[in-house]
Amino acid sequence: MIGRMVVAGLVMLASAGPLAAPSPGPGGGSGGGPQATGSQEGENNEKVSVTLKDSRIVVSGNGTGGKSDGYRVKRPCWYEPGGNAEEMLKKQEGSKPEWIPETEWRRHLDDLKQFKDKVGKEGTWWTRAYNAADPNALSCLAGLEPYVFVPPNTTPPAGITVRELADIARAALTVPKPKIEVNPDVKSYVNLDTWVWLGDIGPTTRSVTATLPGVMSATVTATLGRLEIKSGTTKERADVRQDCAGGGKPYGKGKKDDEFSCGVTYRRASADQPRGVYTMTVTAVWPVTAPGVDFDYAPVQMSADRDVVVGEVQSVVKGGE
Repeated sequence: MIGRMVVAGLVMLASAGPLAAPSPGPGGGSGGGPQATGSQEGENNEKVSVTLKDSRIVVSGNGTGGKSDGYRVKRPCWYEPGGNAEEMLKKQEGSKPEWIPETEWRRHLDDLKQFKDKVGKEGTWWTRAYNAADPNALSCLAGLEPYVFVPPNTTPPAGITVRELADIARAALTVPKPKIEVNPDVKSYVNLDTWVWLGDIGPTTRSVTATLPGVMSATVTATLGRLEIKSGTTKERADVRQDCAGGGKPYGKGKKDDEFSCGVTYRRASADQPRGVYTMTVTAVWPVTAPGVDFDYAPVQMSADRDVVVGEVQSVVKGGE
């Protein structure tokens, strides 16, 4: 009897996944299925921020695939709507793993009373899903029943909501690491304006949509807003201009001094600094919007460093004959 209960339990847990087979999602994300990854390994092989297990949620959009900023989904496990009573019973009856002996499988079929009892009744079976990238996911999952049958148009406790769907999209949302451009490029000089702007960053709007097919979806969008600059030294040694909307203004021939609004004017040479440079830090700030969600997300911020060598202007004075 113990062996029968263990095997039956294993089969029921193994079949708690989605009704549909995994399918590639549009854009840069992944399709739903036993495992759907919202933010793939990005620069320097950073870990993914969302790894959906036993989920039907599809994550897509041009905001996936980069370096995660560490945003975490508030609740690492939840229920998702599965099928009606007839569909779930059919799935349970047809979900035999190859490793289970035929005799044990027949015993399992005799134990499907909870599914057979619901045949002919209106309602939906909800099944568990979770974010495997969260270290608390399994402990969260242990507090949920494998299956919950609820009446039509009803969401069970711990059932997925639009807000949580938006959270999944937000966790999968990534923006590129800033590519810092400066002028002068190789070496700047004391009291010379050092212009700062972003190099080729691609689309300045990045979106991710999390969709529960046939049920609901949520879209989160980040738009490049401004740059924040840290000179790498004290205020006495550097003046920083922070009017850097839209990624700063590229330097070009014919630019006038009064157009300088985004960058640093160093007042002291860098010769006495470690490695003989100032380490400038530039942070790209991307405000986030989520239409239809009654919640404000903090901006996505991504930073990069750039060494700046600052020298003294040398002058040569010739004496009279």
